[in-house]
Amino acid sequence: METKTRNLKEIAEKIDAHQVAGTEMDKITINHPSLTVEDAYEIQKLCIDQAEARGDHIVGWKMGLTSKAKQESVGVSDAIYGRLTKPMELTEPVLSLEGLIHPRVEPEIAFVMNKELKGDSLTPRDIWMATEFIVPAVEVIDSRYRNFSFTLVDVVADNASSSKFLLGNQVYSPFHTSLSEVNVTMKQNEEEVQKGTGAAVLGHPVKSIVELTRMINKEGLSIKPGMVILTGGITEAVNVFNGDKIEVDFGPLGKLNFDVKG
Repeated sequence: METKTRNLKEIAEKIDAHQVAGTEMDKITINHPSLTVEDAYEIQKLCIDQAEARGDHIVGWKMGLTSKAKQESVGVSDAIYGRLTKPMELTEPVLSLEGLIHPRVEPEIAFVMNKELKGDSLTPRDIWMATEFIVPAVEVIDSRYRNFSFTLVDVVADNASSSKFLLGNQVYSPFHTSLSEVNVTMKQNEEEVQKGTGAAVLGHPVKSIVELTRMINKEGLSIKPGMVILTGGITEAVNVFNGDKIEVDFGPLGKLNFDVKG
């Protein structure tokens, strides 16, 4: 057990170094094929521990593989989660490519909570009662693995490809509109590149948070008041490059625009 703990810590230190430097690496499963998903979540936690030791702090959670089609394509039946830290949040509508390897962006609905959520049997009603507001968001994912190629274990260990996120300036009441019916269109340099509806996220984005609470409860963790939850991609992710102008139209939740700069 001591040897395994030491190995997981060494793997976490390697991933963390590549995350900080923005450099790509080989999949960890190449040299460590026996790693389990549980090991991967422990590695993820150890990476975040190192970030917190540098002065970062956790501001929320993100969900991934929330599309049933995506789950089937990688042969899993569950979504995955990652941690969000303060430096990941973009405070201006500009994405700098500095420190990124092969960034992709995807539109999401974010929830901000006002009560602690904990347990393995919460309902959508419990989530709504704990929701302060919702806000349109864009997540920037950026796997540290070469060619954006990885197994489930690899991606979980790499904090579910978490990189950056941008929240809209206008927030909305959770009762503002039916999130499963929100139509989202993403344009890249004025050309439509993706479209989808909120129903792509486990049928309804609120179900993503139900799933998150169930998953992190296994580790004795909870969603804290004030945390941001990115519920999952509404469309496929799009590669972005220097000079791109991105516009995401969330229909009744307004638009979110940002520039990409090298």
